[in-house]
Amino acid sequence: MGWLRGIGVTGLALALVCACAAREARRDTTYVVRAQDTLYSIAWRHDLDYRDLAKWNGIGSDYRIAVGQVLSLVPRASSTPPAPGHAQAHPTAPSSPAAPSRAAPSVTAPSVTAPSVTAPSVTAPSLAWVWPTETTAPPRAMPSGGILLLGQPGQAVRAAAPGRVVYTGSGLRGYGQLVIIKHGETLLSAYAYNRELLVHEGEQVSGGQKIAAMGQGAQQSAALYFEIRVNGKPTDPMPYLRGKK
Repeated sequence: MGWLRGIGVTGLALALVCACAAREARRDTTYVVRAQDTLYSIAWRHDLDYRDLAKWNGIGSDYRIAVGQVLSLVPRASSTPPAPGHAQAHPTAPSSPAAPSRAAPSVTAPSVTAPSVTAPSVTAPSLAWVWPTETTAPPRAMPSGGILLLGQPGQAVRAAAPGRVVYTGSGLRGYGQLVIIKHGETLLSAYAYNRELLVHEGEQVSGGQKIAAMGQGAQQSAALYFEIRVNGKPTDPMPYLRGKK
């Protein structure tokens, strides 16, 4: 059975890599908001910092977006200063925030290339980090920058640190039922391949609180995919979790 599980995990890794490769090949500069999307999920899907995405699109601190709204995924080009003697052109003003509307995201698939390792956030020591689930084997590093934790179907998936839930759903292809938690302004954690979600968007959670039940990834292997991002970029989760079992 061990070799079958190994095949399953390998298949899961390959599925993640293929999904990322397809996404990288068709990276766009704009995105049209769909039902159930959130700013956080869109930023996650495109490997962006949600604060940058908000700034580029003139979105306020409530981070509200509307279905059908077209978001720029890159900084808006600033106008070039005119040559002396020419009339000053007014730069294009950023689009004003759209009317509030809730939407569920398609989450970013893990990057196919090994991400540059981001140094742990300065806020990390002040948080009480715990392992997000029990594991039946050592954590497996994934090409996306997260780790795969093998377990049993239905076992508890827990918040690795206190924070606020900013996304729940299955709109992000390649992640299954997903939970994203915000820990301060720079840190986000994600929990993928769940069978059942037990929290909702906007809910405050404590470290170690049960947020989901483990589901199955590719090849029917029970597993949790766990990822931490700092300023929108994947970072090695192990310095946060080491010694916290």
